[in-house]
Amino acid sequence: MKKLLEFLISSITGSDKFSVTKESNEAQDNYVVKADPEIIGLIIGKDGKTIKNIRRIMSIKATLDDKMVNVSVSD
Repeated sequence: MKKLLEFLISSITGSDKFSVTKESNEAQDNYVVKADPEIIGLIIGKDGKTIKNIRRIMSIKATLDDKMVNVSVSD
């Protein structure tokens, strides 16, 4: 799932100036995307639409794998 998230973000931003870390607990997997401030706007999108859709795609993939997932963005 980490590779899927990295693929989505690199495709949207056209950049590799970000990192994805995974934090797991019993209930869910948390993915934290740390990116340069210049591309955070591209990841979040207008009114948060891009990050909502990224979360939706990740949620669908997690459902297929019987997991729960959360994606957050920081600089």
